[in-house]
Formats: sequence, C-alpha cells, structure tokens
Amino acid sequence: MSSPTIPISNPQTQSPIATPAFRAFLSRISTSIRQGFSQRRPWSELIDRNYIARPDSLSEAATRIRKNLSYFKVNYITLLALILAFSLLSHPLSLIVLLSLLASWIFLYLFRPSDQPLVILGRSFSDRETLGILVVSTIVVIFLTSVGSLLISASMVGFALVCAHGAFRVPEDLFLDDQEPASAGLLSFLGVTSTSAAAAAAAAPAVAARV
Repeated sequence: MSSPTIPISNPQTQSPIATPAFRAFLSRISTSIRQGFSQRRPWSELIDRNYIARPDSLSEAATRIRKNLSYFKVNYITLLALILAFSLLSHPLSLIVLLSLLASWIFLYLFRPSDQPLVILGRSFSDRETLGILVVSTIVVIFLTSVGSLLISASMVGFALVCAHGAFRVPEDLFLDDQEPASAGLLSFLGVTSTSAAAAAAAAPAVAARV
C-alpha cells in the first residue's frame, strides 16, 4: 500500500503592504513630516495683529509676500494641506475616489512584486498594460470628474489666503536673519520627501523596467 501523498502548497507571496520597500517608504515619509513640522514658526507669530498693515504699493506687497513666504513657508504649506483636507472631507465621494486611485497606483504598480502578474477576472495584464490603465484612470478622475475641480478650487482658495496674509503681514528684521536657515530647513524637508519617493520607487522591483 502506497503512502498517502502529502499536498505541497506553494509559499504565499508577500503582499505589497508588507514589503520592506513599502515599510521603508512609510518610515521615510513619517520622518520627513516630523522634520518639516519642526521648522514651522509659532502660529501666534503668524496671526499677530500688531504687524498687520496695508501695503502702500504693489511692489511693497510683492516684497512682503516674498519675505513672508521664506519665513512662514512650513506654516503656509500646513494651511494649504488643511484647506485641501477640509475640502475633501466635505466631499466624501471625491475623497474615496482619490484614495482609491492612490491605492491603485501603490498596490497595483509601484509596490507590486514583478513576479506577480496582475490578474483581473481571469485575465492577466502586463506591466505596460497596467501602467496604461492607471494613467488613463488618473486622467479621467482628475480632468473628467469633480475631483479635479475640487482640488483646483481648494488650491486657489489656499493660495489666495497665503498671498493675502503675506501682503498684509509686515516683515520684521528677524526675517532677514532667519530667512536663509528657514529656507534651507524647508528645502531640506522637501528634499527628504523627494528622496523618500525616489528611494521607494527605486526599491519597488522592476519599476523602471516597466516604463
């Protein structure tokens, strides 16, 4: 009598969310955000009424905006992010669509192992086909739905508020002293974020070959 055959199952492949590249990407993004927030100015200084005055000319307003952007850069970015978040939260359907699109890029392309073809309804899609579908989906979502108009309108409101504050906020002498360190700090923050995205894309297997 032959011995019973022991079924052997193939080892399950690691899900994209559990890959080291994805964990490293999240860790770098978290570190970048913490470093960025460490460069922000006190909010009480941003809204100090003692330094609010109408500019005498457009050139003075432009100068104020330039100096205030260098000094309050992280605060302004935070304000823009809050306006975008509020706009998306007030439109849950647009938020769900945008998050779904982002998740599709992350899990179906960027962090999907190269040895796992995308299979939908029994049909296997190549990397080029997957990229094409995601690009077309992104164009449709951004330009042919309310998501794009919502993002554009929220960004315009945020930029208008930033420019208005920058024009009416009277710069102090300390702006000249702190301008370079503040700018360097924010640039390093943005550089870390860009490096994080680039490193994560490079760590994702065969991403460059797919294009």
